Order: sequence, then structure tokens, then C-alpha cells
Amino acid sequence: MKNITRYSILAGIMAIVLSACNDLNLAPTNKFTDLNYWTSEEKASSVLSMAYNQMSNASKMFADERLSDNLYEGRGSSDEKLITSGQATVALGRFASEWSDCYSGIKTCHTFLENVDRVPNMDETLKSRMKAEARFIRAYLYFRLANFYGDVPFFDHDISVEESNTIARTPKANVINFVRTELNEIAEILPTKDEYSTSDKGRITNGAAMMLLARTYLYENDYENVAGICEKFMSGQYGQYSLFPDYSGIFLPQNEYNDEVILDIGYTDELRTWMTMYDGIPLSVGGRINSFAPTQELVDDYIMSNGMAITEQGSGYEEDDPYVNRDPRFKATIVYHGYQWTNGAGVTSTIYIRPGSSAEAGATNLDEYAGQGQNTTPSGYYLRKWFDPTAPTGMNSGLNIILMRYADVLLMYAEAQTELGRMNETVWNSTIRALRARAGFTDASALNYPSSGNMRGIVRRERRCELAIEGTRVFDIKRWKTIEAVLNGHPHGAKFAAENTKYIELDLRAFNKDRDYLFAVPQSQRDINPNLTQNPGY
Repeated sequence: MKNITRYSILAGIMAIVLSACNDLNLAPTNKFTDLNYWTSEEKASSVLSMAYNQMSNASKMFADERLSDNLYEGRGSSDEKLITSGQATVALGRFASEWSDCYSGIKTCHTFLENVDRVPNMDETLKSRMKAEARFIRAYLYFRLANFYGDVPFFDHDISVEESNTIARTPKANVINFVRTELNEIAEILPTKDEYSTSDKGRITNGAAMMLLARTYLYENDYENVAGICEKFMSGQYGQYSLFPDYSGIFLPQNEYNDEVILDIGYTDELRTWMTMYDGIPLSVGGRINSFAPTQELVDDYIMSNGMAITEQGSGYEEDDPYVNRDPRFKATIVYHGYQWTNGAGVTSTIYIRPGSSAEAGATNLDEYAGQGQNTTPSGYYLRKWFDPTAPTGMNSGLNIILMRYADVLLMYAEAQTELGRMNETVWNSTIRALRARAGFTDASALNYPSSGNMRGIVRRERRCELAIEGTRVFDIKRWKTIEAVLNGHPHGAKFAAENTKYIELDLRAFNKDRDYLFAVPQSQRDINPNLTQNPGY
């Protein structure tokens, strides 16, 4: 049974009172700091649970993915679509909400850290661990802020309204140094996943701390430090992690808290659900409308079952029959024309997406591509990954969202060793071969260490396909600087345009290298605090 204790929210305790317009001083307020509140471990745990909830959620993961070249939005004009089309302004809601959400979580962490010592007779070991959990969440949120905004207001304690209206931005490097110091310190306090009891599954571990530390180096292309941390992971120093045997199974509710998961965001059917996939799956199997769909560019990056890219001579790829003999992770992630969809009851149905195919098959026309701005897919594809077969109509899912998993450790290690000129058969076998074997590749040419080819391209493609729709892609293409190319121009969809003779050309995307690596500091915050400078280009 799922552990739901840490996500329960006591409504009266968690009431939020906005005491100032500045987002650096958002609630909780003195409802948490009153001497009468901090009277028990349970009450302290409720505040820490709030911080867990503020760390991330399903909507954020999908929103981050929509900032990349993996997904495309065909309906409406969301903030992410405005950003990727180069039309964002300083007043954009996403710029303001990202800032506000992160600082709200930081505020909660500071409130907890500065008041938990008031709890009488609290077990010191438990208190120390809970403080380390709060410090991790604070570090996680500061890392996210620094990656989106660069220099950000930084403080390691609760601040007053007056301070929040005058504080300036701290250089990104200083913020990252704080994050790294914190992670190294709390890793000595946090238990490994194997040391937690069953009732505490899902809590932050020292493995999560070291995984986040590795990412701080990865995002700066500091491959020597990345490799060192990953080697310790792979030797079991941060707990016993391993690849789950079935790729599709990683994302199913019956396999939550498996040995591949390093950190996830907990959901439960009883108390906390998410429904983003309601607008991602085919309409014929319970979808509402399609708000986001995989791009042809993502589809094309899935290799053939023989390990070759579809553009390589001898790959066996056929443009008129493009979905056969592909990377098994493709079918686990993306729904294509002719896809055999199996629902939670074990009933299989065919998904018809190519225009005119429903009539040919005598089926109801629900999922066919009909152009942009329609209820159906704008790209000719839907999503399968993250579909919860146990969710009720409306897709209110209790499926946990994975933020970190061991496969990413292997991918980071493979990339680091490649960039350091140390990729060899031994490294390959422990990383890329292991991932492909788990995915279901059987052809020796896909599994064996390649004697030639662009290893950087191979490793980056592997990362994209293994981690697709997990919220990491936008940060990868930023650090590789490939975002300047992949988010400039028209993304594409399936070969369903011009009576199924041309690939769909989607709306133009634009990325300004002198502006778009960073979000704008919200104008609403600069109006309050004149010491907040703006990022270039806005």
C-alpha cells in the first residue's frame, strides 16, 4: 500500500495568508511560527510535508517538457508556447509562477528549520533527518531558480517583508556553491533508501542528495565531478540501485518505489492526484482533447532494433512503414498510427491517426489528425508514457512522478566518460548496453560496443529516448547549446499533410541566444523591489 502520510494536509494548519505582495515573503506566516503550533512531531511533519508538495509536481514536469523539442502544443497559446515561439514578455505568467512557487517552497523550508527545535522531547535523530530533508528541498528549489533565472535573490533564513522588498540578486555561481555545500553536508545525515522503513518509502535519501549534486556539475559540463559521483553510485556507496527489468513497468503504479527510483513525487488516489495525461492520450481511449503531442523530431531519434539511426545506410528504415523494428522504448512512450493500445482491463484497440484511416477500417473517427487547433493531435502522435491504467475516467491518477532514477546515473556516466575521452567497451557495457538490454534490444549490433560512429551523438540520442517526457530535455539542450538550432524553425509531425504525402509543418519556433537561455525576472517583482535587475534582452 502506498505511503500517504507525508502528503496528508491538515486544512486548518496549512491555511495560507499572503502578508505581502513580494513573492520572497509568501506564506506560511505566523500560523506556523506561533509558539502554540510547534507542540508535536506530527505538526512539524505537516509543515515538512507541505515543503515536499511544493518541491515539484506533475504539471511542472510536463510544462518543462513543453519547453523542449520533444513536445508541441497545438491548441491555444500557453505560456510555454509563447516562450518557445519567442513571444514571451516580462509579464508572462510562467515567469511569475515559477518564481513564486520556488520561493514559497523555500519559505516553508525556512519556517520549518527555524521552528522545529521548539517541538518538546522530539527524537534528535529524527529531527536531524527531517532538517536534512528540508535543506534538500531548499537546495533543489534554489538550483531550479538558478537554472531558470541565473542570478536570483538568495537568503538562508526567513526574511522580513522589508528585507524582501530590498534584496538584490546573488550571482548564480554563489547560489550553486551554496547548493553543493548543502548537499555534501546533508548526504552525511540522510539515510540510504535501504535504511528507511517501508512506511517511509519515498522520503529524500542521501542518494537523492548526491544525484542532485551530480546534476549541478552536469549542467555546467563539469564531467570529471560527474564521473566521480556516478562511479560511487554504481559501486553502491549511496544505496543499492539497479535498473528495473521492464522499461514500461517503471511508470506503472504497481511498481512504485522500485530499485531504480532515486526520488519521486508521491501521489495517492485517496488524497492527491494529477490529470495532465487526460489531454495527452488518444480520445478514443478516454482522452479529453490533445493539448500536447510528441514531435516528429523526437520520433526520428529512436533508433532501429539493429542499433542504427534511421538515417544510416543499411538501417532497414522504410519511410512508408516507419514504426516497425524500432527501439522498444518508442512504443512504450509514443502512440502512432496503428498503435495497439491496451487499457487497464486488458482490452486492446487500434488507434487510427492517419487521415481517412478510420473510414477504411470501419472505425469511429476520434483520433485522426485534422490539423492544428483541433481536439485531436497536431503532430500525428499521442503519449503512452505516464498513462496510468488504474486511473478512473478523467485520468485523476495517483501515479508517482519520478524526478530521479538510476538510468540517469548511467547516462550521466556515459556522457561524462565520452566527453573526457574515456568511453570504452567496459563503460559502454555498464551503461548504454545495460540500458538497451533492459529496454528489450536483442540484436548484437545494437548491444555491442560500436567500433565507429559519432559516440557523442549516440550517447545524446540514448539520453533523449531513455528520458523522454521526464522533464530533463530542456536542460540538456541548453547545456549542449543545441537549443539554438532545435528550437529555431518549424517542428514537424507525421507524414499526414497534403493527402499523406508530406510531413506536417507545425508553427514556427524561435530561440534568441542572447535572451532565451534565461527566464525574465517577473515584472511584478521588479515593480515592488527596485534592486532586482533584469536579464539581458527583456
